Amino acid sequence: MGIEVRGLTKTFGSFLALNNVSLRVESGELVALLGPSGSGKTTLLRIIAGLEHQDSGSVNFYGEDTSNVHVRDRNVGFVFQHYALFRHMSVFENIAFGLRVRPRDRRPPEAEIQERVMKLLRLVQLENLAKRYPSQLSGGQRQRVALARALAVEPKVLLLDEPFGALDAKVRKELRSWLRRLHDEISVTSVFVTHDQEEALEVSDRVVVMNQGKIEQAGTPEEVYTHPATPFVYNFLGNVNIFHGRVADGKVQIGEMSVPLTASTHGALQNGIGAEKAAVFIRPHLLDLTRVPDGKTNFKATVSHINPAGPLVRVELTSDGKDSILVELPQDRYRELSIKKGDEIYVRPKEMKVFSEDYSI
Repeated sequence: MGIEVRGLTKTFGSFLALNNVSLRVESGELVALLGPSGSGKTTLLRIIAGLEHQDSGSVNFYGEDTSNVHVRDRNVGFVFQHYALFRHMSVFENIAFGLRVRPRDRRPPEAEIQERVMKLLRLVQLENLAKRYPSQLSGGQRQRVALARALAVEPKVLLLDEPFGALDAKVRKELRSWLRRLHDEISVTSVFVTHDQEEALEVSDRVVVMNQGKIEQAGTPEEVYTHPATPFVYNFLGNVNIFHGRVADGKVQIGEMSVPLTASTHGALQNGIGAEKAAVFIRPHLLDLTRVPDGKTNFKATVSHINPAGPLVRVELTSDGKDSILVELPQDRYRELSIKKGDEIYVRPKEMKVFSEDYSI
C-alpha cells in the first residue's frame, strides 16, 4: 500500500472542505483526483503533502502514519501548476536544488548529484537545455523541469496539482501522453489533481471523482465512464442529454417513446424498477438518427444546427420545444442520412442510464 487516507475531515471556518474521506492508493499507482472547483480535491492533495492539516483522520505512507510528520520530512515530491522554478538558476541547478540543500550528513557527493541530474534531464528529454534559464524555456519545458526537480530527491510519493493547467490545449495533450509514458518507466506512487475529464481518463490508472467534499466514485477510467455510480459522475464525465420520464412495467417512458429496461440500465435506479419518476441519461454518441420511425423506441425531433467539423458530426435538435438535444454521429452515418437544418428526424437511444429523479446532480 502506497498511500492510505482514513476518515479525513477538514473545515475552513464554516465551509466543510472534506467530509470523512477515505482513499487507498496502491504502490506505483497513478491516481487522478477529479472534480469541479470546491469539490475538495486540492485540499485532499495538500493534506497528503503535509501543506494542510486535517481536523480529524489520518494519512499513511507505506504503513507509516504521517499525520504528525512535518512536510519536509515526508519525502514528497510536489509539482505545482505554475512551475515555481527559480528564475536565477539554470535548468541544471533547479533540478539539483533539493539535493544541494539537504543537511550535510544526507547530502550526496557532488559527482552523484551531477550524475543524478543528468539522468533526470535525459528522462524528461531536456539534456541539451541544462545551462538554460527558465525564461528561455517554453511552458511545456518548464513543467518538465519542475517534474524532474520533484523526482530528484527520490520521493516516496509524487503529488501534482493541476500540472498542465497553465498550458495551451495542444501542449497539454502532448505532455499528458508523455507523463503517462514517464510514469510507466519510473512507477512512483503518484496522485494528481485535475478538473479536466479527458486528462484524468487518459493518464490515470484510477480516477477518484469528488464532489462537495466527498468521493462520489473511484475506479478505473473505463469503470467511472462506462458504469457511473451517480448522476453527478455521469454528468461530469463528458457531454450528456438528460430526459425526464417514468418507469413502469419494466420500461422507461419518455413522452411517446417506450424502451425496455435492462439490467445495466435500471441498476442505477435508487428505488429499483418500481420507481415512477426517473431521470434518463444518454451520451450524445449513444443516440442514433433515422428517417423512418421504429415503433415506440424513438421520438421525433427537428434539426436546429449541424457542426460537421471533426471525426464526429455534432447535430443539435429540438423536440416539442424542449431544451436542445445533442447527437454525435460518425461521418459516414451523417453522409448516409444526408440531413440538413430544419429536417424532421427520429431519435433512437442505443444505450442509457436511468436514475431516480430525486438524485441530485
